[in-house]
Amino acid sequence: MRIERIDPESAAAMTLLALSDRYMGALYPAESNHLESAAGLKLPNVAVFGGFIDGQLVACGAVKILDDDGRYGEIKRVFVLEEHRGKGISKAIMECLERHLQESSIALARLETGIKQTEALGLYARLGYEFREPFGAYRHDPLSVFMEKVILPSSGRNCDGRLR
Repeated sequence: MRIERIDPESAAAMTLLALSDRYMGALYPAESNHLESAAGLKLPNVAVFGGFIDGQLVACGAVKILDDDGRYGEIKRVFVLEEHRGKGISKAIMECLERHLQESSIALARLETGIKQTEALGLYARLGYEFREPFGAYRHDPLSVFMEKVILPSSGRNCDGRLR
């Protein structure tokens, strides 16, 4: 698998985001979905990465750097095609997003996810994310879980594993 920065408005990314929207829409009502649009993912404070297997985009994730509740990076849009789940791809995407934060001198990662996404919650806990109260513009929602992690100094590797 290869991970690299992608254009969220590319055809492959738009297809993946649409599948993510459909998946989340089946789990939660619209008011509990906090999905960033492709246009929102194009903003200068956002980095989007994709995971590729044999040239096909099979996963994505983004991090949005914010200053609305302290300085932090909000993890957004982590999604893996169903046929590629369970292969460690989401972990690799998360590690890449965290490395991007390290390279941007951001020491805190935060995220919001849903209570029905037990696999995601397990992954985030294994990666060291801890539960917290809502942050930024979020408000309490019984279907949402909020988590954060202090990001340690960089290991000196880029998202693709090459030394910087």
